[in-house]
Amino acid sequence: MSTHATGSASRRIFIDKQSPTAYHALVQTSEAVRAVASEAGLDRTLVELVNLRVSQINGCASCLNVHTRAALRAGETAQRLGVLAAWRDTDLFTPDERAALALAEATTRPGDAALQETAYGTAREVLTDDQISAVIWVAVTINAFNRVSIMSKHPVRPQ
Repeated sequence: MSTHATGSASRRIFIDKQSPTAYHALVQTSEAVRAVASEAGLDRTLVELVNLRVSQINGCASCLNVHTRAALRAGETAQRLGVLAAWRDTDLFTPDERAALALAEATTRPGDAALQETAYGTAREVLTDDQISAVIWVAVTINAFNRVSIMSKHPVRPQ
């Protein structure tokens, strides 16, 4: 049964709840990607930085909330999280992190061919093939979760 929303007070369907089989498949993909990232030697904080940067670009409040907490639990600092949106303008991020962030941005903005070429070139200089693949998979996966949360209008509640 579908829910039809009308007017400015429309109610969104939480598509993760409406179609749990599809959402569970996305969660399983995320778990596989997390394992691939770990096997490639990517630090958990780097993975969370990618999750956060992609979520910033997409404007996904729910994913920003979840992954900020995850980054802090993984040992990330409030200072680096606070300047993540302007990572290019600081010296707080390592070359590996910078390459991963650039690659994540290029994955999130696939229409920008110049951005892709520059990001990929930088990544080739400091990351292994397995790490490049893992970063792209992390970005692809969080982009999918961002869209689920944005289209569902998942709320962010005070803690």
